[in-house]
Amino acid sequence: MHDDRHIVEQRLDRVLAERLRPAYYSETLPCEVAVWHAPGEPVPVAEALHADYAPAAIGEAWGPAWGTSWFRLTATVPPQWDGRVVEAVVDLGFDDDRPGFQCEGLAYSPDGTPIKGLHPRNTHLPAGRNSAGRERTWYVEAAANPIILGPNGFQPTELGGQPTTKTPPLYRLRRAELAVLDEPVWQLVQDTEVLDQLMRQLPVDSPRRHEILRALERMLDRLDLHDISATAPAARAELADTLARPAHASAHVISAVGHAHIDSAWLWPLRETIRKVARTTSNVTALMAEHPDFHFAMSQAQQLAWIKQHHPQLFDRVRTFADTGQFVPVGGMWVEADTNMPGGEAMARQFVHGKRFYLDEFGIETREVWLPDSFGYSAALPQLVAQSGSRWFLTQKISWNQTNKFPHHTFWWEGIDGTRVFTHFPPADTYNSEITGGELAHAAANFSERGYATRSLLPFGHGDGGGGPTREMLARAYRTADLEGSPRVRLDTPEEFFTDAETDHARPAVWSGELYLEMHRGTYTSQAKTKQGNRHSEHLLREAELWCTTATVTTGRDYPHEALDRLWKQVLLHQFHDILPGSSIAWVHREAEATYARIATELETIIDGALQALAGEPTRPLTFNAAPHTRHGVPALGAATNTNTAAPTATRHPDGAITLDNGLLRVTIDHHGLLTSVYDHAAEREALAGPANLLQLHADHPNAWDAWDLDAFYRHHTRDLTDLDELDLAGDTIRVRRSFGKSALVQHISLAANSRRVDIDTDIDWHETEKLLKAAFPLDVHADRSAAETQFGHVMRPTHTNTSWDAAKFEICAHRFLHVAEPGYGHALVNDSTYGHDVTRDTHPDGGTTTTVRLSLLRAPRFPDPDTDHGHHRLRYALVAGADIGEAIREGYRINLPERTISGSHPVEPLMAVDNDAVVVEAVKLADDRSGDLVVRLYESRGGRARARLTISFPATSVTRTDLLERPLAEPDANPQALDLRLRPFEIRTLRFARPTQ
Repeated sequence: MHDDRHIVEQRLDRVLAERLRPAYYSETLPCEVAVWHAPGEPVPVAEALHADYAPAAIGEAWGPAWGTSWFRLTATVPPQWDGRVVEAVVDLGFDDDRPGFQCEGLAYSPDGTPIKGLHPRNTHLPAGRNSAGRERTWYVEAAANPIILGPNGFQPTELGGQPTTKTPPLYRLRRAELAVLDEPVWQLVQDTEVLDQLMRQLPVDSPRRHEILRALERMLDRLDLHDISATAPAARAELADTLARPAHASAHVISAVGHAHIDSAWLWPLRETIRKVARTTSNVTALMAEHPDFHFAMSQAQQLAWIKQHHPQLFDRVRTFADTGQFVPVGGMWVEADTNMPGGEAMARQFVHGKRFYLDEFGIETREVWLPDSFGYSAALPQLVAQSGSRWFLTQKISWNQTNKFPHHTFWWEGIDGTRVFTHFPPADTYNSEITGGELAHAAANFSERGYATRSLLPFGHGDGGGGPTREMLARAYRTADLEGSPRVRLDTPEEFFTDAETDHARPAVWSGELYLEMHRGTYTSQAKTKQGNRHSEHLLREAELWCTTATVTTGRDYPHEALDRLWKQVLLHQFHDILPGSSIAWVHREAEATYARIATELETIIDGALQALAGEPTRPLTFNAAPHTRHGVPALGAATNTNTAAPTATRHPDGAITLDNGLLRVTIDHHGLLTSVYDHAAEREALAGPANLLQLHADHPNAWDAWDLDAFYRHHTRDLTDLDELDLAGDTIRVRRSFGKSALVQHISLAANSRRVDIDTDIDWHETEKLLKAAFPLDVHADRSAAETQFGHVMRPTHTNTSWDAAKFEICAHRFLHVAEPGYGHALVNDSTYGHDVTRDTHPDGGTTTTVRLSLLRAPRFPDPDTDHGHHRLRYALVAGADIGEAIREGYRINLPERTISGSHPVEPLMAVDNDAVVVEAVKLADDRSGDLVVRLYESRGGRARARLTISFPATSVTRTDLLERPLAEPDANPQALDLRLRPFEIRTLRFARPTQ
C-alpha cells in the first residue's frame, strides 16, 4: 500500500482546527452586555452588584493594567432550546496560549454566589438544560492582569509595578453569547484528539498506529463538513472499536490527580492570587458536581484561608466536597514555601500552621507533603515531614536540572539526621499536565523504576496562574483509562497513589542529602530586602515568644497568642517560593518590604513590653540574651549584667595600613582597605591566603530566568573593587569608603573583644544593573568540603569538582554560617541576611591549598523587576578565625540575635538550661492550644550524638515528648525538673511541660 500517512494527518489537523472545534456551539445568540469599570482596587461582589452599569458592545476596550471591569451579561433562552445544554460563552480578549497569565474572570449569579472562573481554555458558563424561556444574568469580575512574561521571553517591563497611573486598555471583549453545546460534536472532538495524540506517540512501524490512522480516516470520510452536527454520531461510531481496545496488561499505571499549582504571588500581586484561588476553586467544585469520580488536590492552607475569609459561600462548597473525598487538602504547609532559605523554626511552623488549618477546618490529617515547584529541597525536610505527622513527599522541580538527570522517580529520601520519607517525583516532568498523549507517553517512557514498579502520579490542571482541570482533561482521562497503546489512567487521590506505590515498589532506592536544583541559583541573592526582612522577622519572632513566655511564667503577664499567630502567618506567607527567592514582580517585593517593616515594629513593641515586665525598676544596665549560648556572663535565654569591658588596640602604620589586636587575633587592613592578615595568636598561624573582604563585581547575564538563574559563566569576568575613597580609624573601628559605577558603600570593620571574630558592617547604595556583587575570603585551609547551616543542622558539600554533580553546585545556600576546615583547624563566615555563597579551592605554588569562601551580597537582574535591589542596604557579616563547628553555630546565632540592654533591677533567670552546647534550644513558647503548657524545641547541632541535661526553673507537673504540632508521642514523664536527653545527630526534639493550674 502507498504511504499516505502524512496526508491523512494533515487533513485531520485542518479539520480539527477549522471545522470540528469551532462547531462545538451549533446555535448562538448575543447577550446584552453592560459594564462597570471599578475605579481602583478590586471591590467586594456586593458593591459591584449595585454599581452603575453602562451599555457595552463586543469589541469594546477595557482594562488598564491591574484594573477590574465588571460585565453584566443578560440573555433569554429561546423556547426551541428546551432540553438542550445551554451555555454562555465569554471571551474577554484571551490569548489562547497563556491561561492564568493574562485577563481572567469570575462569574457570579445575581445574588453574589460565585459560579466559575473564565480563562482562555475555559470560556463557558452553565445556563442549564431545562431553561427555555428563562432570562439568565451573570456578573463577570474581569481582571486586566497584564502579560508580564510574554512570547518574547524575559523582557524588562514596568507593568509589574503597583499601578499609580492608568495605562491604555489592554483587552477587548470579543464574545458574549448564549449558545447550545452540541454534545455529539464535543464528544467527537474528545474522541478524535485522544486517538490523534496517542497515534503520534506510537512508533511509525507500530500496527496500532496505523490502525488508529485508518479509523481516523474513516471518521473523516463519514463527516460532512457542511453538516457536522448531523453527521457527528456516525463519525463517532467509526472510532468506537478503536477506543474500546484495552490496554496491555503491562501498561504503565498513571494516577491522575486534579491540581492547580497556584503561585501565591509571582507575576501578579498577593491580592490577585486571592481572586485566582476563587476562580480555580469555583471551577473545580463545579466539575465535582458533574463528575463524582473527580478528585482535586489543593495545597497551601493560606489559599483556603483566603477563600474562607473572602468567599464564605465558596468555602462551604469546598467543605462539602472535602466531606465526600473529592476535594483533597494536601501539602501540610501554610504555603508551598521555598525550602532552602526559611530558618529551622519557620520551616517547622509551615507544617504546624498548615496541618492545623486542615485539621481544624476539615478534620483531615494530611499525610502527603506536596511541593512540586520549589527551587530545590533542604536535606532537613525529611525529619520535619516525619515529625509533622506526614508520611509522603512529592516534588517535580528537579526535572529542571540543567546538568544531571535525577536518577529516581519513586525512592526513599534520607535527611541529614537519617530520617527517610517515601518520595515520588512524577516522570511526566510537569505539574500542569493536560493529560495529553505526549505527556502520558513521556511519563511511561521516562519512569526510572521500570522493571521495579509500575505506577506514577500525574498532577493535571492549568496551574501557575491557576484555573485547574477542565472538562476536556477529564474526557481524556476517561478515554485513556483502558486504551491500547496508552498507559492506564486512573482518577485517584494522592493517598490512593502513595498507598499503592508503597506496595508496588518493594525496594526503592535511597537518595541521601539535599535535592539540589541545578538551576535558579540566583534566588539565594535576588531581592536582598525581602530576604533580610525574612531573616530579621524569624529572629524577632523567636525573641518575642521567648520573652513573652518568660514574662507570662514568671510575672503572670498575658501571652499574646493572637498577635503571634497572625505575625507568624504573615512571615510564612512571604516564604512562598516566588517571594522569598526574589522572583516576583516589583509590586510583590515593595509590598513585602512594607509588610516586614510593620512586622518588625509590632514585634519590637511586643518584645519591649515583655522585657520591661521582666526587668523591674530601672536601676542599672541589664543585658538580655535570646541566643542559645551564654555570652559575656549573660546566660542563654536570660538576662544579667554584661561582663565584657575589654577593647582591642588599634595602630596606624606609616604606609597607611591599620592593625587591630585583641590578644586573640591581630588583624591588618592595608592601604586599599582590604584584610591582608588575620593572625591567630594561640594557633600561631595566619588565617588568610590573600587579601580578604575583597569585593568583586561580575557581569550577570543568565541565558534565561533573570531573577532566578546564576549561570556559571558569570565567573569568566571579575572586577576587583580595590579603589579607595577613604580609609579612616575612629576609635577601634576602621571605616572604608568606596565608589564604583553608580554605587557607593561604606564598611565599618572591627575586631570583637575577647573573640576571634572580625566584624564587617556594610552600608551600600546600590544602583548597578545586571551585576553581581560578591565578598571574597581566601582562607589558608585545606578543606575538601564545606558545612553550610540549614534548618536544624548543616549540610556538607564538596569544595572540589570531581563529578558533574559536584561542579553543578557552584552556588550554594547557607543560613547563618558557612564553615570550612582541615582536621583540627577551620574558619567560619557568619552573616545576618545573606544566603548565597560559593566555595572554591586553588593550589599554591608550594602545594598548599587556598579555600576561598565568597558571599553573594547583591544582584541586579531586570526581569521581572527592572529595579531589583536598587537602593540602600545594610549587610553584616563576619570572619571567625580558628573556629570549629560549635563556634560557627554560636557566632551565627550571635550576629542574628544581638543582645538587648535596658535599665532594670534584677537578673532574669532562664526558664531552662542545657549543660551541653551541642544541644541548641531553638524555640521557647506557650502551647498553641492556650492551655498554659510550655513548649520547647531543641536539636543536636553539630552532627554527632549528644547527651545533655535539661533543667527548668519553673514549676511543672510533667513533660511529654511531642510532634511539631505539640501532640504527644510518648507517655508523660512525671519528673520534669531535670531531664537527661540523648539525641542522635541533628535530631529535633519537642518537649511539652505541663504547668500547674494557675
